[in-house]
Amino acid sequence: MATKSAAATKIAPLADRVVVKALEESETMRGGLYIPDTAKEKPQQGEIIAVGPGRTEDGKRVAMEVKVGDKVLYGKYSGTEVTIEGDQYLILRESDVLAVIN
Repeated sequence: MATKSAAATKIAPLADRVVVKALEESETMRGGLYIPDTAKEKPQQGEIIAVGPGRTEDGKRVAMEVKVGDKVLYGKYSGTEVTIEGDQYLILRESDVLAVIN
């Protein structure tokens, strides 16, 4: 099982929410062109650093399908961006996670 990171101990998502740290895109394209930050698209791939306990359905807790350390794809405009101690994170619902990358 993956261990919690320092950020995960500071962030405890509720219900079926997960905290994702976006994976950085490469700075240059294949032709060697530099892409400035203002022209870059938001990344849609990240690593889960914290997960909530799961949603409640019919009075029972439904376990999360993702876990800490999973690399995932998520919707372009999904979730809420937050900054904690200078690091950017994305808090989103488990249903906004499109796929787990193996």
